[in-house]
Amino acid sequence: MTEPITGWIMGRNLRGFLELLSRYVGCTFDETGWETVEAGVHDTDDEASDGWYSYPLVGTDATLRVSLARAVGGQEVSVRAAGAQTPELRLRADTLLSAFAGL
Repeated sequence: MTEPITGWIMGRNLRGFLELLSRYVGCTFDETGWETVEAGVHDTDDEASDGWYSYPLVGTDATLRVSLARAVGGQEVSVRAAGAQTPELRLRADTLLSAFAGL
């Protein structure tokens, strides 16, 4: 089993991050998915072990379990993506984290 890919992004970039990541696993992240995630991360806390929200991205190429939690008092969202088995998917997910942290 591979280690999860971890990092953070700015909260305003969460939807775009998930839309692109879903393309890399071969699934569609639609309006219903976004509404589910938006509601799920609302009361999260990245400093609490049980304060995270998990959302599965189940695609034709891979399945990722994306765990998300907001930084209390900040605008960042911590991200853990578990299940990226290929080096290509790991690199893409890590690159997305870096890109969306700075935008």
